[in-house]
Amino acid sequence: MMLRIAMPKGRLLKQCRTLFDKIGFDLSAMDREKRKLMFSFPEYGFEVMVVKPMDVPVYVEYGVADLGVAGKDVILEEKSDVYEPLDLGFGHCRMVVAQPKGIELPRYGLGLKVATKYPRIAEYHYSKKGIPVEIIQLYGSVELAPLVGLAHQIVDIVETGTTLRENNLEEVETIFEITARLIVNRSSMRLKYKRISELISAIEKGLPV
Repeated sequence: MMLRIAMPKGRLLKQCRTLFDKIGFDLSAMDREKRKLMFSFPEYGFEVMVVKPMDVPVYVEYGVADLGVAGKDVILEEKSDVYEPLDLGFGHCRMVVAQPKGIELPRYGLGLKVATKYPRIAEYHYSKKGIPVEIIQLYGSVELAPLVGLAHQIVDIVETGTTLRENNLEEVETIFEITARLIVNRSSMRLKYKRISELISAIEKGLPV
């Protein structure tokens, strides 16, 4: 019974490959056809689909993929109804609130504008603190928003903080830490329990202690 695994394009894909190599799955065929989005590995009993990071939980939740690798930020933003058996321990970054140095924020948060690629996470964060806020969703570099007066603050993921510093922004709060997680479709977990459990066990053994 073939499994289908959704892996994210970009920085996490290389780390996924490293992990799978470590546990004996040679996925080097993926290097030869970089534009290809589906790869079959019948010798291992699975195929890999390569998709945008934000799409991984969608493919898994709807059962198009049995398993996937997604950042905790994406899982929370998409409010995905998936099983999350493993923290893979790579892709470390954090979700933060940042703002220009020396900025005066609106009193009591009234009229506060926040730019982000993560509107659900941002809205939940501020509502939990009882702060009324206008969320402005952007798809590009959110660091620009406070610099041109579009927003007072941003909510975004940060790895080293270099981009913030280069744009005269400072972190004022960490919302949560982020790592990559293995996620599984709930129906697949029941219907393909043995095969998925074996793969989860193999992946778990390959993780750093």
